[in-house]
Amino acid sequence: MSKRDYYEVLEVARDATAKEIKTAYRRLALQFHPDRNPGDEAAEGRFKEAAEAYEVLADEQKRPIYDRYGHEGLRGGGVGGGGFRSVDDIFEQFGDIFGDFFGFGGGGGGNRPQRGVDLRMDLELGFEEAVFGTTRDIVVPRNVGCETCDGTGAAEGTERVPCHTCHGRGQVHHAQGFFTLTSTCPKCQGRGSVVETPCEDCSGAGLKREEREVHVSIPAGVDDGTRLRLRGEGEVAQGGGARGDLYVFLRVRPSDQFEREGTDLHFRAPISFVQAALGCELEVPTLEGPEVIVVPAGTQTGEQIVMRGRGVPRVNREMRGNLFVHFFVEIPRELNARQRELLEEFAESAQIALCIEDRRAKNTDAAQ
Repeated sequence: MSKRDYYEVLEVARDATAKEIKTAYRRLALQFHPDRNPGDEAAEGRFKEAAEAYEVLADEQKRPIYDRYGHEGLRGGGVGGGGFRSVDDIFEQFGDIFGDFFGFGGGGGGNRPQRGVDLRMDLELGFEEAVFGTTRDIVVPRNVGCETCDGTGAAEGTERVPCHTCHGRGQVHHAQGFFTLTSTCPKCQGRGSVVETPCEDCSGAGLKREEREVHVSIPAGVDDGTRLRLRGEGEVAQGGGARGDLYVFLRVRPSDQFEREGTDLHFRAPISFVQAALGCELEVPTLEGPEVIVVPAGTQTGEQIVMRGRGVPRVNREMRGNLFVHFFVEIPRELNARQRELLEEFAESAQIALCIEDRRAKNTDAAQ
């Protein structure tokens, strides 16, 4: 029986992009997957047919040959002369597709180097350190490759040997109906090899514990909870993979003077009722030091002055937030005789009614 055109199989145009081809294949693989169509030979056939078409059209070398010569041009190249032997072969061939689409991977890739473990450290900063930025050196305990065995875990003069459980592939297969599930080999943990004679210095792990001093540059404007990522400062991976990263979580101590809200600062400024009524000059703190501001006459509790650009810098930007100065009027709890007299005179001139107790006291003094 003649084969269908691969573009027709995947239902894409002949000028389809690599992304469009992959998307089409994933859709068909899901539709005709044997697990969704148990006992359906036609669906299994479509599943294999789509996989064969994808292998060709996703290959930068095979696709031009197919476009020019068709199926005949691919004979003898491992595709088109019988296709895949089984559904298992498809999982082997397209482990990346099924790994992220169906939740498991194909074989043959389990012994690839894995990335090292990421680490976390917490670092406490003072308020001004967070605002202006600073540098710190922190000590990070982490695993590094054993120098005695060069990270292999094998004793000097010996080597790692292929794992007998997975036959050096790093993965084992489990039959599930019409297809095979693949998982990491429990014996070698996916490395494909094991140690027969362990290194005495690392007990066969290939790793040793060390404490490393890491320089951390903290930009201006960071806040409590900010996370910094230091690439390659995590743990080394077994089998020679890339190092993990180090994540530094910042904890910022609060200020004694300011309340921070993002990049804005808030300062609560107490003023006397006289200063509020008459206006005054008032010295307030800023990040750069004390500064004098003018309090307008008649200022009420809760009113504010905005000092623009005097707040916290935005991380990795030149802009800064604002400083808000909030006023609250303080009323004296006790008055001497002269102060009371002056206030009573002010009350009379302003025709302000006093409380009953003050009136009775005043009438008693006049009678005497």
